[in-house]
Amino acid sequence: EYMFDHTIFQDNLVFVDFCEAMVKATNPGVLARAERTEAPHGDIHGYRTIADIMRAFNPFEGEVYKEALKVSRVTREMFCLMEGRHVHPSTLYPGGVGTMPQPTTFTDYLSRLMRVIDFVKKAVAMNDDVFDFFYEALPGYEEVGRRRILLGCWGAFQDPTTVDYRYETMNTWGKQMYVTPGIIVDGELVTNNLVDINLGLRILLGSSYYEDWVNEQPFVTHDPLGNPVDMRHPWNQTTVPVPQKRDFDEKYSWVMSPRWYDKRTDQHLALDTGGGPLARLWSTALNGLVDTPYVKATGHSVRISLPKGESLPETTLEWHIPQWSNTIERDRARPYFIAYAAAMALQFLEEAMGLVRAGETKVFQNYEVPDEAIGSRFYKNLRGVLSH
Repeated sequence: EYMFDHTIFQDNLVFVDFCEAMVKATNPGVLARAERTEAPHGDIHGYRTIADIMRAFNPFEGEVYKEALKVSRVTREMFCLMEGRHVHPSTLYPGGVGTMPQPTTFTDYLSRLMRVIDFVKKAVAMNDDVFDFFYEALPGYEEVGRRRILLGCWGAFQDPTTVDYRYETMNTWGKQMYVTPGIIVDGELVTNNLVDINLGLRILLGSSYYEDWVNEQPFVTHDPLGNPVDMRHPWNQTTVPVPQKRDFDEKYSWVMSPRWYDKRTDQHLALDTGGGPLARLWSTALNGLVDTPYVKATGHSVRISLPKGESLPETTLEWHIPQWSNTIERDRARPYFIAYAAAMALQFLEEAMGLVRAGETKVFQNYEVPDEAIGSRFYKNLRGVLSH
């Protein structure tokens, strides 16, 4: 689903802003320069100039625009092989899954994945060429969408040998994820402990139509580890709606203001949780914990190795922590994370096939629902963070 979502988001929605038709209409001088500028990675993606890449992204007629639609169909088929249907899976149940682990299923999945892998190699090269060109052709463009570096990542891709979703062990299984959680403030990794991340969550009223609940009785005073829980933590939120006339100086929205409390500075930070791929890559790179056959975090970058595909050789891509958190870097991170997801899919597929060959085909775990319990779910959804 990461490969499906990020491809259709990037190539069929985002890249309209950078395509020939848009640039010709809004900044013809930049297009003229693009016509004269050789594409540095033309040997990979096959386009001679930057303008040729821009033309390939023209809506409904560009070669890459149309190819991306085909890739999104293939990745959707991959999803359906495992989960029945897309968008709402029909094979996921409490305690297990309904998809039987058969070699033919894995082979069908792998054959599609190998078709996608060469497209991903080309996509990363094309994106790098165009984005680097925009920085050069339009000095000051780095300020477009630039924000203070405030990133929140809850992690993704659980290690099934470690994760049990118990709150008491959350710090341990959080650090074992194949995308590492983290709070990044001004480029510094503040914490990668999911317990600390959880305890720092706050719900502020902001400009919303609600009555404050700070004088109510708390639902939860301490977490299962004995840590005190703030009255403004989501666990203690009481929703008391107060409808009123919209006033843009006071109250004007039904949306509250989630924040993360940085106890070092006594600040409530508006993390860029919608940064999605950028936050995932940035946190994983800084943590330096991920070390798999295909993906390695170095402390300052993420290296992604993709095998030989139908037409392109084995390729190692490297995403480096950028200087800014801006529009271009949020966009650039997306194709790199498609490559990341493809690499992890290869690893998971190889592990699954090894388990089947060893006779490990169990897909369901019997369980009893306890009278009282707490479970936790921290995950990086496709375009931002998700927690329960």
